Amino acid sequence: MLGARSTTDQPLLRVDSVSKSFTLRDTVGGFFAKRKSGKAVDRVSFTVMKGETFGIVGESGSGKSTLLQCLALIMLPDEGRISLDDQILFENGKVVERPKGRIEMVFQDPSSSLNPTMKIKDIVGEPLLGLKIRGEEREAKIMHSLENVGLEMFFAEKYPSQISGGQKQRVAVARSLVTNPSLILLDEPTSALDVGTQAQVINLLDELQRKLKLTYVFVTHNLTVARYLSDRLAVFYAGSIRELGFVDDVTKKPLDPYTVSLSESTLLPTPSKGALDRINVTGEPPSFLNPPSGCAFHPRCPHVKDACRSDVPRLKEILRAHFSMCHFAKEIFLNESN
Repeated sequence: MLGARSTTDQPLLRVDSVSKSFTLRDTVGGFFAKRKSGKAVDRVSFTVMKGETFGIVGESGSGKSTLLQCLALIMLPDEGRISLDDQILFENGKVVERPKGRIEMVFQDPSSSLNPTMKIKDIVGEPLLGLKIRGEEREAKIMHSLENVGLEMFFAEKYPSQISGGQKQRVAVARSLVTNPSLILLDEPTSALDVGTQAQVINLLDELQRKLKLTYVFVTHNLTVARYLSDRLAVFYAGSIRELGFVDDVTKKPLDPYTVSLSESTLLPTPSKGALDRINVTGEPPSFLNPPSGCAFHPRCPHVKDACRSDVPRLKEILRAHFSMCHFAKEIFLNESN
């Protein structure tokens, strides 16, 4: 993590037992396969404090992006509660209150998230239309937002096809800032960019957070990027949080075998100096349509025991403010450190 941010002990976002299921044709059985349902997000709970970056790291297909879209109410959860600043947004399967510019999102691929037929100024200003902000006030907010992300005023008249990938992602960030939101959700915002541009965008996000006192939920498959930006970190696997704690605790003293596997398979220098991208955990991640019995990680776990194959674990506090889902976290990891 880069130095101390202006985090507080005031909760901003509360997520309580949020789940999301999908029904799809099973991959086994070809043409005759039956439709099956499974949970892509399974009873996820956490709290994000004002001013912090809450990182969520895990492999592709783990449910991270689905969770993020549920938080933005782009996709409605099946159950659970989502609150922002003590205002309930979602509860009992229904939207209670739309966030109306208080939650904004930056997507993974800027080329697909920006409308190619719109000028940059109209893309950045689009969220203001829902707030009925028009005229000179709208123009001033657009220009201020572009300035914040380091784009000069002449970019306002350009189209997405006329700018680079890194500039497109700056536009996407500018759009997320324009409503002065309480929370920004970042869905792998650097993964579609080349190495040098990734570092620029990561450092921009860090600079903006400090300057504007922003709160982020940052989703990535890259543990080093998560470590660089996050204050607290949730390790996500098969729709659930497997480990949760302050970033130094999770990355330097992990209490879950999956976190250890991620650490060992990620070969990355610091983002400010450029980075490579690789996750190479042994075995294949499970399909949410055919989850393993017991602990979802047990088919890939080097520490697997009989209880792991039969008993579903729950996230529990092992050390102060450091949680793990592993049945044997104390026996394996605390004993190893002694």
